[in-house]
Amino acid sequence: MSSEENPLFELLRSHYGDRWNIRRSAHLWIATAQDSDAEYAPTVVEPDVEEFVRQLENPPAAAGRSMLAASRFRDQFDQVDAAGIYHRGGPPRA
Repeated sequence: MSSEENPLFELLRSHYGDRWNIRRSAHLWIATAQDSDAEYAPTVVEPDVEEFVRQLENPPAAAGRSMLAASRFRDQFDQVDAAGIYHRGGPPRA
C-alpha cells in the first residue's frame, strides 16, 4: 500500500515516527518500537486503527526483556572492544 493510497498511514508515520516504525498489511496496523530498551511492549499489532492509535499513545507493558537488549549486555557482560564484542567471565551457563 503506497502513501498516496492511504494518507492516514503517512500521518501516523510523521506523528509517531520518532518512537515507532509503522507499517501496514492488508488487514493489520503494525508498529515496532524504535528503542529496544523501552519499558513498553516492543510491538503493537491491531486491525482497528483507533485501537492502534490508543496503543501507540499508551503502549501496553512489556512482557519481558529481550536477551539482545543493549542494557542487558551492559549490565551482565564486559565490552571487549569498540566493535561490539562482549564477554562474561566464569563457566558457561545454560
